Amino acid sequence: MNKPILPGVLALSAVVLALFAFWLVWYDCRIEPGNGEIAILIKKTGKTLPGDEIVAISSEYKGIQLDVLGEGRYFRNPYVWDWEIVPVTDIPAGKFGVLVRKFGKNLPEGQIIAPDDSTKGIVRDVLGTGKHRINPYAYDVKICDDIVIMPGNIGVVANLSGKDIFSGAANDLADAKGFLTAPDRKGVQERVLKEGTHRINPYIQSVAIVNIQSQRYEFSGKDSIGFITLDGFQISLEGTVEFNISADSAPCLTQEVGNMEDIMKKLILPSVSGFARIEGSKKSATEFIVGESRQIFQNQLEEFLRKNCRNWGISINSVLIRDIIPPQEIASIIRNRELAQQEAKKFHQQIEQAKSATKLERQRMLALQSKSKVQAETEKITSEIAAQQAQLEKLIAAKTELDAAKFQYQTAEAEAKAMLVLAEADRNVIAARNQSEVEVLKRNILAFGSGAAYVRGKFYGKIAPNIETIMTNGVSGGTFGLPFAPAVSKPWTEGVK
Repeated sequence: MNKPILPGVLALSAVVLALFAFWLVWYDCRIEPGNGEIAILIKKTGKTLPGDEIVAISSEYKGIQLDVLGEGRYFRNPYVWDWEIVPVTDIPAGKFGVLVRKFGKNLPEGQIIAPDDSTKGIVRDVLGTGKHRINPYAYDVKICDDIVIMPGNIGVVANLSGKDIFSGAANDLADAKGFLTAPDRKGVQERVLKEGTHRINPYIQSVAIVNIQSQRYEFSGKDSIGFITLDGFQISLEGTVEFNISADSAPCLTQEVGNMEDIMKKLILPSVSGFARIEGSKKSATEFIVGESRQIFQNQLEEFLRKNCRNWGISINSVLIRDIIPPQEIASIIRNRELAQQEAKKFHQQIEQAKSATKLERQRMLALQSKSKVQAETEKITSEIAAQQAQLEKLIAAKTELDAAKFQYQTAEAEAKAMLVLAEADRNVIAARNQSEVEVLKRNILAFGSGAAYVRGKFYGKIAPNIETIMTNGVSGGTFGLPFAPAVSKPWTEGVK
């Protein structure tokens, strides 16, 4: 009785065992990273990692594995493997990532950039915008902002890593470009970044954005330039200098001098102040208030600044002296004298304007007179031309009528000749026809023997068709003197022409 039960128990046990195995595989062996996730594998068996390593670069070693599993479904033996599901590295728009490798060989002393994939340190290449499957136990990710260089600006690049005196590479003192260095050395580079978006590893290079558009420096108020004139008066200048630095000179200039404010205070202001003090002390106070000395002084200052700043790579666009402030004790005197001179110039200009007005009026009258004369001459010429044209039209009309009459005469003459030719032709035709009829008549008369016989024949031909019989008792045996044939079957004249 136990034999039939045993197969059923075995089958049920097999089903239960299969369900348990499926449950064990599905719930204990299944690895299923979702969207935006990765799975980090941790091996429980295998070789032991060296003490200075934290990540296993192959599956032979125990510990955290370098490779990760992306989105999907995987199955691993839970007695051999363990795992951890973490989010992927998401770098937003406008930023980039810098990798710091935590595993590998130690860097040489003084270096921070990993030269290859087997060395710890900062990775030279950067990560762009997007999602990346980065093992957080193997790498640290530093999020940095994109370097955006707007139009009118450039980026001055400085190498933070490379050869230097501390690494045993002596400085090249023969380089005439000052602070600029070769691409493989630390220091400021000659090559600059143009406008646009750049992703520069901030641990390898630093970028300083420099404005190369036109800049304005104003020296006014407390920043006005003061100097003493030749006659001992204090003069103050207020004005504006517009300048810009070139892209080629920006790397050296920004490192040797500084930023834009340093350029203004260390180069532009000393140049303007020095020139004003030197050249201003050669002139009297009056020359800066009246006359053309002010414009000459401004032109000289602009020329000096252009020449002096060109050596630094600075372009002077314009120099404008807005105001020259003289001492109050001489300003009113000079101003009154200037006003008097201006009034005198004003009266002189009024006199000249009156003269000019009189001259213009005279010229206007002469112009009117000339205009009237021209109009009269024009009318005279117009009348003569009209008369000549009318005469010419009449001559042309008479000539046209004469030519038409000649043509009509020639046409009539031609028609008369044609009519004479036609009449002559008709006459010739009639004469030829008459001649032909005469010849026919002659031949007929000859055929009949005489003219009388021909007439009788013609007469008989006319009346014979209408006569059937004629009865006569004439002496001559004919009727009315005509011969008679008693029985004629056809006209007797048949055959007579």
